[in-house]
Amino acid sequence: MSTKIGIPPIKSQGIKTKLVPWIKGIIPNHFEGAWIEPFMGTGVVAFNIAPQRAILCDTNPHLVNFYSSITSGEITPEIVKEYLTHEGKLLLSKGEEHYYFVRERFNSEHSPLDFLFINRAGFNGMIRFNRNGNFNIPFCRKSQRFAPAYITKIVNQVAWTSKMMKAKEFTFKLQDFNKTIAETSSSDLIYC
Repeated sequence: MSTKIGIPPIKSQGIKTKLVPWIKGIIPNHFEGAWIEPFMGTGVVAFNIAPQRAILCDTNPHLVNFYSSITSGEITPEIVKEYLTHEGKLLLSKGEEHYYFVRERFNSEHSPLDFLFINRAGFNGMIRFNRNGNFNIPFCRKSQRFAPAYITKIVNQVAWTSKMMKAKEFTFKLQDFNKTIAETSSSDLIYC
């Protein structure tokens, strides 16, 4: 197992990046069943453990949709680069007006690329939805957010995530933890 910790493309408060080395140190190197995460979040633990088979679940449909879109090839590093370059230029010229435009578009269309944009241009990498299910994080106040180096960083994170998932058998499910745990077998390893 590599000692370098990969960072997924979705930011979040409470990401488990700092716990990954400790978690890697206590799990068996090989196990028969699947790696199961009832609370996937950003996926940082599973992506760094890189088990042969993983079932990652969450009740946030946008997280599940984003990673499923990478697995299906709907989202690729090239598409992310083109999208963030385009939207970043609009953000630079229009400022927060463009952020709120994309946020509103996301709230009606639920595009996984728009989710990535508002996640990275929103305040402090927070993910929060109101009672109506609309993303409601304010703008980070950095119109220059999507500088070329930042876009490259995100593109590299998408590439790393995509490469790892395509070499393995990763399944993403929109379901709560009770159902996820009920579907496990005795050979599976559950992380939560």
